[in-house]
Amino acid sequence: MLYKLARPWLFSLDPEAAHALSLAALQRAHALGIARFAFKRANDSPVHIMGLKFPNPVGLAAGLDKTAAHIDALGGLGFGFIEVGTVTPRPQPGNAKPRMFRLTRAQALINRLGFNNEGVDQFVTNVREHRTFRAGGGIIGLNIGKNADTPIANALDDYLTCLRRVYDDADYVAVNVSSPNTQDLRSLQSVRQLARLLTGLTEERKRLEDRHGKRVPLAVKIAPDLADAAVAQIADALVEHEVDAVIATNTTIVRDTVKGHRHADEAGGLSGRPLTERATQVVQLLSSHLQGALPIIAVGGIMSGADAVKKFEAGASLVQIYTGFIYAGPRLITECVEAIRRNG
Repeated sequence: MLYKLARPWLFSLDPEAAHALSLAALQRAHALGIARFAFKRANDSPVHIMGLKFPNPVGLAAGLDKTAAHIDALGGLGFGFIEVGTVTPRPQPGNAKPRMFRLTRAQALINRLGFNNEGVDQFVTNVREHRTFRAGGGIIGLNIGKNADTPIANALDDYLTCLRRVYDDADYVAVNVSSPNTQDLRSLQSVRQLARLLTGLTEERKRLEDRHGKRVPLAVKIAPDLADAAVAQIADALVEHEVDAVIATNTTIVRDTVKGHRHADEAGGLSGRPLTERATQVVQLLSSHLQGALPIIAVGGIMSGADAVKKFEAGASLVQIYTGFIYAGPRLITECVEAIRRNG
């Protein structure tokens, strides 16, 4: 109810400014203990995948808390898991502003933020300062990427740097090779480049497992704009390299569904309602090809509980929300959890 009242004012502001103000207000509410009384996480719908127990199947997608500065506050809203990042080895400001746009009639966002973050060292410090969510059973995923000025030929070095730094503090690590907002990043989804990247990451994961005495699951996040055949090739590569899950999907660069809308021609990744159908199709393609070999974490265009159910019907084991959360507020978390439970 509070979010419904606040949304018109927030939507009158620049999207990135509204985002920062919302997180600041949420952080304040958490510090005062308000969120603890207003929201409760459903812990009676656990999902066991990747060797982890997720208290409920609804998570927050990467990108909303890029610096891992709000894990406990966001966790207090009822999420079963939270993915933070994308983080890069060195701090970077991201792309020039303005870089986030609302397409309100389409229930969509376009962003070209570009992995703006404080660098992996500060990121890990922030993760370690947030203990409440994890202490209550919440799962934390740490999403890693490469710096914008790192040549794509050297991308593996950046991913390895991040993997080493976040390994001991992650419940799982998500590998972002699908953002459209870092030049050439999506080329890492090609068969040859993906094989090289996964070989390096899984070999390093084995060394880290021996050093830390634990195996941290790896998930790879893919784009919705891949050809169907490429989705199948990626699925095969993930299985071959013993990756633990696939996250489908990132934002889209396709604009067919928003032609004529204000801001539709802005560069960046489109998310929200226009992505619903294609993201679900990719989940279906993966599920059909994998035949249970890997769990699928579905994200993209989940604007209602019914959308979450369709992702499960397509083959997902977990779902993540982002744009739907911005449009509907925290009630969407409970709505999705309850809809999945009813249709389980």
